Amino acid sequence: MSEITDSAQILVADDDPAILRLVKAIVEKEGYTVVSARDGKEAYKLLQSGEPFVAAIFDVVMPYIQGTELAKHMQSEKRLMKIPVIIMTAEQNPRLSSESFSSGAVAFLPKPFTTAQLQTMLRMFVRGNSK
Repeated sequence: MSEITDSAQILVADDDPAILRLVKAIVEKEGYTVVSARDGKEAYKLLQSGEPFVAAIFDVVMPYIQGTELAKHMQSEKRLMKIPVIIMTAEQNPRLSSESFSSGAVAFLPKPFTTAQLQTMLRMFVRGNSK
């Protein structure tokens, strides 16, 4: 394991416990520490806590605060704007992809996704960012 990923934390927020477990397993397999949130409000509090996240993975549809709203908020705060955000959703609305990118996300991941798809995104947007 490289020093970059040994203590690097990724914030993962999804209100579906099965998806949260799946994403956590994939991200941890890549060598990162996962901090998980079960809804948008919990994710927001974690972002405000000052934790040094190297990336964030948000579901679009969550209670309290949507993933795209969290991404927009991150773009408005200097400390958070450099953190790459991956937005995922099971919604079939084609507008969500463009909304995700306009909110500041670096990637859009439709559910269901494969382990390889998420690993590729982590390698592209997080590894490259943290070096």
